[in-house]
Amino acid sequence: MKNKESGTKDLYFTKDHEWIDFQGSVAYVGISYFKLIGFKEIQELIFIDPTGFKNKGESIAAIKYNDYQIEVTMPVDGKLIKVNTDLLNGDRNLLLNHAESISWVALIAPSQPFDRNDLILAKQYQMNGKSKYAK
Repeated sequence: MKNKESGTKDLYFTKDHEWIDFQGSVAYVGISYFKLIGFKEIQELIFIDPTGFKNKGESIAAIKYNDYQIEVTMPVDGKLIKVNTDLLNGDRNLLLNHAESISWVALIAPSQPFDRNDLILAKQYQMNGKSKYAK
């Protein structure tokens, strides 16, 4: 699997448990491990219209396990550059084991790459190994 480019992390989370790692004018988007609790495996990963501009909160993918389905949504407004096809062609379960490191879902170009409004710093998001933003 191709990893995200290494370097300094500018990692933030949303209250809906997506993460975004800003890398200059682009950003990697993924899903937090917390949102995947209860999934024993990922049976299907479906990208929803993986091109063009997406608004914050718009669904970019669906992850399925048995009768459960969770949505991966855009943490900020931006253009979808590419999706992680390695997850489609390889081991989707990497999302379960490495949700917040190598298992990015999409690479985007945020419309405002320096705007962090409504995003949560990684230190604030994680509290004693659990998300204080649990629903």
